[in-house]
Amino acid sequence: MQKKLFHQTLFGQVVIALVLGIIVGNTWPEFGVQLKPLGDGFIKLIKMIVAPLVFCVVVHGICSTGDIRKVGRVGAKALVYFEIVTTFALALGVVLAYVIQPGAGMNVNPASLDGSGLATYTERAAQVSNTVEFLMRLIPSTFTDAFAKGDILQVLLLAILFGCALAVMGEKGRPVTTAIDCLGQVFFKVIGYIVKLAPLGVLGAVAFTVAKYGLGSLKQLGMLVLLFYVTCGLFVVLVLGGILRLAGFNIFRLIGYLREELLVVLGTASSDAVLPQVMRKLELMGVRHSTVGLVIPTGYSFNLDGFSIYLTLAAVFIAQATNTPLSTPDLLTILAISLITSKGAHGVPGSAIVILAATLGAMPAIPAIGLVLVLSVDWFMGMARALTNMIGNCVATIVIGVWEKDIDRQRATQVLSGEIKVDLRSPAAEAVKAS
Repeated sequence: MQKKLFHQTLFGQVVIALVLGIIVGNTWPEFGVQLKPLGDGFIKLIKMIVAPLVFCVVVHGICSTGDIRKVGRVGAKALVYFEIVTTFALALGVVLAYVIQPGAGMNVNPASLDGSGLATYTERAAQVSNTVEFLMRLIPSTFTDAFAKGDILQVLLLAILFGCALAVMGEKGRPVTTAIDCLGQVFFKVIGYIVKLAPLGVLGAVAFTVAKYGLGSLKQLGMLVLLFYVTCGLFVVLVLGGILRLAGFNIFRLIGYLREELLVVLGTASSDAVLPQVMRKLELMGVRHSTVGLVIPTGYSFNLDGFSIYLTLAAVFIAQATNTPLSTPDLLTILAISLITSKGAHGVPGSAIVILAATLGAMPAIPAIGLVLVLSVDWFMGMARALTNMIGNCVATIVIGVWEKDIDRQRATQVLSGEIKVDLRSPAAEAVKAS
């Protein structure tokens, strides 16, 4: 097979779109702002298919497993893994912020900050910080309501109940299982069409961001943004890389394998934009689809590593910037509160600021008005958040796959080393399924 030229690959097209977006946004800012619908439209196209796709994958995965106890075991192991790794992420954010002190010397008087734009965020924060309210949000009003809202956790709950019921029915439920599997294949085919629009989505999102905020918009809070990116990088390479090495794989090869999806996430600042493609790639890599179907959707709400780093780093930064002294018990309190509030992030509009507001709301010592300080650079930090979240969930899926012996190690090694090529746009690749 003839090797594709750089500009013919999806990776190459996304890189070109990224560069063009920066040029357009910086040179013709008015035109760049008008390209925003390209990015928004691409994300909406992906999101419209995510809920039914997750439902089909999870239901078929549970039925094909044939052992409900195994489903519970995988879910339990995933949650334990999520809590341990998330704690590492939260702690890393606290430690580096405390040691490097990015907010020291700003001497911001909280009374001088304009908090008029924070009302919406603080209202939502009050709902998120309520544990009962969060648990009630997991239950949809109706079966179709979960799909209408696109709430992944609600869809996951329905899929687990539906899949377990079908598995118990045995042969009687076989026709429904087959139909759901076929429907899932149709959704994956649709995703294949949508993925071809990724370069346009990245072009629009990047052009709008550069046009609106400008290339120099990082200067004001550059230390915080730089520290956040460095912290996320250290977490991916050292923590996630170490975990993946224990599982027998290399983090840099995994990043190389997911490079196209990572670039889309970088351009759109949304890991939702590549959820279906990532699930498909992990299956084609050799991870059993039942494990992928359970771990990835759950991880999107319970394993937000980049988001966790952001929470503790931003909270300590605001305290330093407003000259609020923090004792060791205060730091431990921030860590404990963030471990809880971070679980309510996915699906909440303006989730980063909302969850940060909820976290500060439980820490009266830190002035919540300090949220204004990070609003201007939230988008830029959002790119690193989304990248770290996505890589973290992919690592989690592989680790749980190894833990449960649900991964074809030989195939995974060959795929990551490049011996086996996987292209989601290739009909031949789409026909391959992990055992």
